[in-house]
Amino acid sequence: MTDLPADHLHDEATETTTARRVQRKMAPIVPAQNIAGRALVLVIAIMTFLSCLTFGAVTLVRDTASVWENQISREATIQIKPVEGLDMEAALAQASQVASEFPGVKGTKIVDRDATARLLEPWLGTGLNIDELPVPRLIVVTIDEANPPDFAAMRAAITPKLPSAALDDHRTWVDRLVAMAHTTVTIGFAVLALILSATVLTVVFATRGAMAGNGHIIEVLHFVGAEARFIAREFRWHFLVTGMKGAAAGGAAAILVFIVFSWWSSRNMATPEADQATALFGNFTIGSTGYLASA
Repeated sequence: MTDLPADHLHDEATETTTARRVQRKMAPIVPAQNIAGRALVLVIAIMTFLSCLTFGAVTLVRDTASVWENQISREATIQIKPVEGLDMEAALAQASQVASEFPGVKGTKIVDRDATARLLEPWLGTGLNIDELPVPRLIVVTIDEANPPDFAAMRAAITPKLPSAALDDHRTWVDRLVAMAHTTVTIGFAVLALILSATVLTVVFATRGAMAGNGHIIEVLHFVGAEARFIAREFRWHFLVTGMKGAAAGGAAAILVFIVFSWWSSRNMATPEADQATALFGNFTIGSTGYLASA
């Protein structure tokens, strides 16, 4: 058996040492896959999911409140209650005629029997004969947003002719709903700020804990000449990647939830329950702003 040349053995030893150095160089300071790292990813994913849900809900409520405010300036309602001896159809026509004569009224529309029955379906069921019950009838008055009519004068003109009629410009209850929506938006942003603060604090304490747990490694790195900026950069990069993984998972889950709710509402638009929910909360679509914020 022939002996290998000394130069060949020296070359092999040099290559082995270089490979080990490359492996040591490529190995991260903070282990990428450990229990603490996976737990941190899960915590960040949950926090991000809750943050996206909160922001989406705030966006939904804010958009709905804006729609309510716009509807105040577009429509009013005349309600006529049935009383003994009242010709309901003639009363509807008379009230519609009186309202249409006022400046600032674009038009009037009498809600017919079928539409009235559909409005009552969530409470009284289908197949309702409104002639058998003392059901009020409605007239929708479309008004000019730039030049609204004098509602007090309109009310004074209708009431003497039709004592059972009542003009409702919806301002009282819609103002209350809008105020409640604005309060909800404020509370939602406060909750969002708390969740984001908790997420930041979680990452900060996790970073400090990792540095404390790897103190001996940091001392060795300082001993071999590593600069503090290099060590800090390695820790920042590790937790940045960890945070991005958790944020991506939580954001994707929140977007999936909103897509499922939007799909469900679009599939159930024909039902009375969905109509009532749409009237209150819209179509559960948070829009491009909400999706971009979640992403």
